[in-house]
Amino acid sequence: MVETENNPKKMMWTTLAMMAFSTVWGFGNVVNGYVYFDGTRVIFSWIVMFLLYFVPYALMVGELGATFKNSEGGVSSWVNATMGAKWAYYAGWTYWACHVVYISSKGTGGLRAMAWGIFGNTNWYDALPTFTTQLATLAVFLFFCWVASRGIPVLKGLATVAGTSMFIMSILFIIMMFAAPALNPHASYYSINWNWKNLMPTFNAKYLTSLSILVFGVGGCEKISPYVNKVKNPSKNFPKAMMALAIMVMVSAILGTFAMALMFDPKVVNNNLNEYISNGAYMAFDKLGQYYHVGGLFMYIYSWCNVIGQFSTLVISIDAPLRMLLGSKEAKEYIPKRLLKLNKHGAYINGIWMVIILSGGLIVAQALLPNAQAVMAQLVKLNSTTMPMRYLWVFAAYIALRKKQQKFAKNTTYQMTKHQGLAYTAGIWCFFVTAACCIMGIYSPDPFTLFLNIITPIILIALGIILPAIKKHQDAKLS
Repeated sequence: MVETENNPKKMMWTTLAMMAFSTVWGFGNVVNGYVYFDGTRVIFSWIVMFLLYFVPYALMVGELGATFKNSEGGVSSWVNATMGAKWAYYAGWTYWACHVVYISSKGTGGLRAMAWGIFGNTNWYDALPTFTTQLATLAVFLFFCWVASRGIPVLKGLATVAGTSMFIMSILFIIMMFAAPALNPHASYYSINWNWKNLMPTFNAKYLTSLSILVFGVGGCEKISPYVNKVKNPSKNFPKAMMALAIMVMVSAILGTFAMALMFDPKVVNNNLNEYISNGAYMAFDKLGQYYHVGGLFMYIYSWCNVIGQFSTLVISIDAPLRMLLGSKEAKEYIPKRLLKLNKHGAYINGIWMVIILSGGLIVAQALLPNAQAVMAQLVKLNSTTMPMRYLWVFAAYIALRKKQQKFAKNTTYQMTKHQGLAYTAGIWCFFVTAACCIMGIYSPDPFTLFLNIITPIILIALGIILPAIKKHQDAKLS
C-alpha cells in the first residue's frame, strides 16, 4: 500500500523537530559554552557551529536514515552497507569505547547532584579528599554495573522521565530568567554589554582547544535517524524538521547565554573555571529561586531530576552500547568468543567486566587530581574529545554512500542534495571539523589532564585493534 500524505500513522515534521530537540540539547551545553568561551562571546561561535556544522550534519543523518530505513543498528549498519563488515566493527567499537569515559562521568555527576539535592551546596563534598570522592564514585559505578548485569529495566523508564523533566526545566529556566527583572526589578542583575567587541571571541589557543565542547554539545542527532521515514512526505518535511531543530537549538543557546549573563560575571567565572564547570547549572537554578523568593526550590528540583537522570543513564550506558557492539553481526567475526558470553539474565557479563576494568581504571586514576571539582572539569573535557569521535563514522558512511550513489539512490526517500560535489564537500568538511576539534581538544595546560586526554583514546583504539587479532588467533588454533 502506498503511504499517503494523510496517513495518520505518519508523524508531523513539527513532532520530529521536538523529539530531536529534546534528544540533542540540554541546559548543560549552555553552561559549558558560557564557561569555556568567556560568557556572551560564545554566541558568535554557536551561530557558526550551527550553520556550518550542525545543519549539514543533521541533513546527512536524514539521508542515511532514509536510505537504510530498515536497518536497526544505526551508524554501524550504515557503515556495514557502505564500507563493509570490518569497518562496521570499528564503528561499533568506537561507539562503545566513547562510552567508557561517559560512564565514568555519570557516577561523578550523580554524586555531585546528590550533594546539591541533600545539602543545597557542595561545600562538604568538595572539601573531601579526592581519594574519598573517587572511592565513592567507584562504589556507585560497581553497584550500577551489578544492576546492569541483572538485567533490571526499571531505571530505563526513569531515564525517560528524568530526561523529559530536565529538558522542560532547561526551557523554563530561560523563560523565567527573562521574566525575573520585570517581576523582581530590585534584585541584583548584571548588565549585558552589547558592544560588538564583547560578542566576538578571541581566537587564541584556549579558543581552539575548547571547540570540541561545542561539537560535543550539538552532536548526537543520528539517534533520530530511525524516524526519518515515519514523517509525512520525508523528502519535503525532514529538511523542515532539521531546520526547525537548528533554529530551536540556536535560539535556546543564544537566549540561554544571555540569561546566564544576567546572573554571572564572565570575569568571575574565568577565575573559578572548575567551580562553574562543576556547579554552574545548580548555581543558576539557585539564583533563579532567589529572584522568585522561593529559596532553593528550583535548584532542589533540578538536582533530584539530575540524580535520577545521571544514575539511570549510567545503567543504560553500561548496557546499551555493549549490546550494540556484542550483539551485532560483526561481533562473532571480530570479537573473542568469551566476551560474547551471556549470563542467565541475558547480560554480556564478560563485556561488563571489560567496562569495569576500563571505566573503573579511569575513576581510580582520577584520584590523583587535586579535588572533586577538578575531576568533574577533567571529565567534561575528556568527554568532549572522545565522544565526538563516533560522529566521524557518520560522515565516513555518508561519503561512502554518495560514492555508491547509483547503487543506493533508488532506496532513499530523501536526499540532502542531488549535487555530488556539494554532498562530498559537506561530508569531508564535517569529518575534518570533528577530527580537528577532537585533536585540538586533547591539549590541556595541566600535565596530568593532558596525559589522560592522550592515553585514554590510545588505549581504547589499541584494544579495538587487538580484539580482532585475538579472535583470528583463536580461530587459527581451532582449525
